[in-house]
Amino acid sequence: MKIIFCADPLDDRRPDPAYNAEVSTVAQLGLGYELISYEALVDDHDPLKAVRRIPEYSASELGIYRGWMLKPELYRQLYTALNNRGITLINTPEAYTHCHYLPEAYLLIQAYTPKSVWLEIDARAPLDLPRVMQVLEVFGSEPVVVKDYVKSQKHYWNEAFFIPSAADQNAVERVVRRFMELQDDDLNQGLVFREYVQLETIGHHSQSGMPLTTEFRTFFLDGVPVYSTKYWEEGNYPIEVPELHDFYELGKKINSRFFTMDVAKRVDGGWIIVELGDAQVSGLPENANINAFYAAIAARI
Repeated sequence: MKIIFCADPLDDRRPDPAYNAEVSTVAQLGLGYELISYEALVDDHDPLKAVRRIPEYSASELGIYRGWMLKPELYRQLYTALNNRGITLINTPEAYTHCHYLPEAYLLIQAYTPKSVWLEIDARAPLDLPRVMQVLEVFGSEPVVVKDYVKSQKHYWNEAFFIPSAADQNAVERVVRRFMELQDDDLNQGLVFREYVQLETIGHHSQSGMPLTTEFRTFFLDGVPVYSTKYWEEGNYPIEVPELHDFYELGKKINSRFFTMDVAKRVDGGWIIVELGDAQVSGLPENANINAFYAAIAARI
């Protein structure tokens, strides 16, 4: 098994400083790793250049990418380039998209996650506000939040995330336009609108002021939860990591070998699935035990 990290943008022979702790842990555990140039892949659109420092392996090696998010087409290019070097990433391009884009897995988690609707858009074209309002009709005048197929701007809570009424066209336009402005070229595929669910609050973010909730991230490997941790490094968590067996059973149905499931506690005491993610590009929260995370992976591969 090889862990694939992003290289330092200024020196592709060294890991990106953001992943130093993970690289150090992988080395201490005796696991192999390689480096790819994220910039060559994303900025230069040159997947061969991105993997140029990786040797050719004679036997197929399993690979796990631990790096910055990639749009599906770029992940596919990386997958192919690594495969040509004898490294097969743990998730196929189809599996990557399945968990990376919320609409792809929505039907599987629909009973456990906030009601959601979406529409594909061309970020370069004028916003089709009548079409947006038509999609939002299913929510009536209830509050909603907006994101793209992958990410939100929740740290800009009132400015580019929370919409008090889905029927308020002025508010919808203001928040959506600001969200798209902040996403810019990073906007993924389209807009997703989600039912706003009141969650148990544990504090407010020290920098953005956004509300922090009782939220946890669980990493699944081959349908089994292998590592869970608190999502936020701030806030007064009232409980340790919960055992959510219904969600764990659901994890067996997800079309991915390696993915994350973020869950949060509602104010009424119930739990929701916030979203899934491809675990290769899902960050480890600051409070995570990196050694335990990689040891759990190594024990099951």
